[in-house]
Parts: sequence; C-alpha cells; structure tokens
Amino acid sequence: MDAIEIVLLYDYYGDLLTERQKECFEMRYYQDLSLGEIGEELGISRQGVHDNLSRTEAMLRNMEAKTGCVRRDRACRKAAKEILDAAQLLSQNKDQQVSVLAGRILSVVQDLGV
Repeated sequence: MDAIEIVLLYDYYGDLLTERQKECFEMRYYQDLSLGEIGEELGISRQGVHDNLSRTEAMLRNMEAKTGCVRRDRACRKAAKEILDAAQLLSQNKDQQVSVLAGRILSVVQDLGV
C-alpha cells in the first residue's frame, strides 16, 4: 500500500488511534521525518517507531477491511461522476437519446442504493 493510500485511511480512521499512534504517523507521513528523527523527538528507539507505525498501518488497513468506508466513498464518487456526465449529455441531446440516458442515470442511482 502506498503512502497516499495509507494517508487516506488515516483521514478516515485516524480519530480511532491513540495519541502516540497519531503523533508517530503524522511525523512520518505529514512531516516526512525519518524513523530516527521521530524516535529522538518522542524519546523512543528507531525500532519502537517502526513497530508503532507498522501496528498503526495494520490497524488502519484492518478498519478499512471491516468497514469499507473508503471503498464505498470511492464507489459513490465514481457513480456521482457518471450521474453528472449523463445529466450533461441529457441537457445537450434531443428526445431520441433521452430514454437511453435516463436508463443510464437510473442504473447508476440504483448502484448507489438510493
């Protein structure tokens, strides 16, 4: 999992972490500090920082696996884009395409569970 993905998970689930986990995570991913620098700042070993970050990242992945909030949000955003695209086409086309585009919109809306 790349840094962008793990930061996205943190944005969703970070409030569920301990203060120490948040500190380590933010120093690593937002301030781009090395493990040694974080260790010096927090008064722990480099290995301690590594272990803390590994556990934190595993917890974030586990939370996503159980709740799927990020996955659902991405699906909703994709569906919303499809709705927008279809609506834009509807506004530009004549009646012959209206039923086809309306069906497309209904299909996407159903995927959203609305």
